[in-house]
Amino acid sequence: MKIQTGRGTIPLITLIAIWSISALTSLPGLAVSPILGDLTKIFPKATDLDIQMLTSLPSLLIIPFILLGGKLTEKVDFVRILKIGLWLFAASGILYLISNKMWQLIVVSALLGIGSGLIIPLSTGLISKYFVGTYRVKQFGLSSAITNFTLVIATAVTGYLAEVSWHLPFLVYLVGHLKESRSDAAVKPSSQSTAPSGQTAAVDTGGSKYGIHIKHLLQIMLFYGVTTFIVLAVIFNLSFLMEKHHFSSGNSGLMISLFFLAIMAPGFCLDKIVDELKERTKAYSLLSMAVGLALIWIAPIEWLIIPGCILVGLGYGIIQPMLYDKTTHTALPQKATMALAFVMMMNYLAILLCPFIIDFFQSTVFHIKSQQFAFVFNLCITLVALIWAYCKRNTFLFKE
Repeated sequence: MKIQTGRGTIPLITLIAIWSISALTSLPGLAVSPILGDLTKIFPKATDLDIQMLTSLPSLLIIPFILLGGKLTEKVDFVRILKIGLWLFAASGILYLISNKMWQLIVVSALLGIGSGLIIPLSTGLISKYFVGTYRVKQFGLSSAITNFTLVIATAVTGYLAEVSWHLPFLVYLVGHLKESRSDAAVKPSSQSTAPSGQTAAVDTGGSKYGIHIKHLLQIMLFYGVTTFIVLAVIFNLSFLMEKHHFSSGNSGLMISLFFLAIMAPGFCLDKIVDELKERTKAYSLLSMAVGLALIWIAPIEWLIIPGCILVGLGYGIIQPMLYDKTTHTALPQKATMALAFVMMMNYLAILLCPFIIDFFQSTVFHIKSQQFAFVFNLCITLVALIWAYCKRNTFLFKE
């Protein structure tokens, strides 16, 4: 079976290989989540710093290695980079299973971050390399959907495995490697492909000697970082808010799962959504996120928190893949993966900085102790971003 790319066709197995890389990008750090509450019991001598390093070190190392992976794609075969990343993933999975000391887990987490950083830019870079036009928009949407669907499924699986043994959740890294190793060869033709001259001519680099429109790229990075920061309130703070309202942890887990499912949903029809809303797409998406945050903030009842989580997820699920597509218009084809690496880096930077920023404004600036603060603060940021998106709807960043 052949798949249309906008400038020809590719085999279905190649597309499946690209999709499976997208699925793999959701796994870093996932296995640690279900055992966080038990780490102090498993390792009684572990300090708070040890636990923080175990959870944050992969994201910290992903940031520079995303950029390195993007840069390497300009000179090194995609498949070679993918294989190195996959072997690091596999090594991490094996070493996690046999590690019995905290320092060993921390070292392995660093190894996982390095492997993940090399692989992550390929998830969007290969789409940019193969697809053009509306076909590219559609594939970015599907890639985002697959990433978030994998996150929902893997979260449930690792939670179950953690009840059996704290070692077992780390099997997800081995499963990810096995799935990839069967199909990584399918992406090899892409490393030899070149973009037609028509596509190169359509790219506006602003005359930059780097082959990337720096101003446009910085706008995309800022907007992606802000929108990611906004939705992190649901991931980081919802469980604490629901605990305050005397909901069970199972209920908060369900809400967060619905949030990720909502992020996934627009990916299956993103091209149709963009075609219908055009330059208003990002503004309406931000409006959806604002309404969702407001519902979560004002409502200590499930039938309002549920649609709140869904609306936040839907808005972000539209914006994320759209920004990936917009990034490809800022760079020459051979520089597209590097540009995408810079944008994807903002996701992990937002994850690292979000708790510190929220705590700084809550404790130092406003001196407020409330589980609702993060939602109110991020709602204000969303409203500012909404005004920005509406006023600048005919500029590069928002025009479709």
